[in-house]
Amino acid sequence: MRLGLFGGTFDPVHYAHLLLAERCREQCRLDRVVFIPSAVPPHKRGHELTPGPTRIEMLQLAIAGHEHLTISDFEVARGGVNYTVDTLRHCRSQKPEAELFFLLGADMLHDLPNWREVETVCQLATIVTVRRAGVPEPDFTCLASLIPSNRIDAFFQHQVEMPAMGLSSTEIRRRVGDGLSIRYMTPRAVEKYIEAHSLYRV
Repeated sequence: MRLGLFGGTFDPVHYAHLLLAERCREQCRLDRVVFIPSAVPPHKRGHELTPGPTRIEMLQLAIAGHEHLTISDFEVARGGVNYTVDTLRHCRSQKPEAELFFLLGADMLHDLPNWREVETVCQLATIVTVRRAGVPEPDFTCLASLIPSNRIDAFFQHQVEMPAMGLSSTEIRRRVGDGLSIRYMTPRAVEKYIEAHSLYRV
């Protein structure tokens, strides 16, 4: 099994998240893409997030009916700060036969060398870099001193291009807080959930 792992806060999930998962699934021939909502991302400590179970419920609504998309509550259930290397080890223990692919925005590649146990991260999973259309291919030289060249070659072969959509969870939260419409930014079921639960209101 070729298993794609897609981490993030998903606060809330929106159409760009869903298209990214689908593009990666198709272009990298993934059997399944797993959304892994974070509890406390290391780079967002002190940032107030919507409770994990609520974000998971919105994800469930967003991917309902898609047999190749699923959700893991590992990081939310574990709580606290979670590092990618710990999540990958967990996924490896749960699916030892699977080939793991970690979906990563190309703009985050430059920071990858600073991640905890980055060498192990790159051993456990193939990094799939996702970039917007028109943006140059990512520069993998930042990893040259950390991992073998054959792994860098594998990463280079797994690049996915996304159309520019201009969507962000931050913008959705801002619009809800300002009383503006978020129609067509997130699935209708998620939009109605946000409304019903009075999320993101100031």
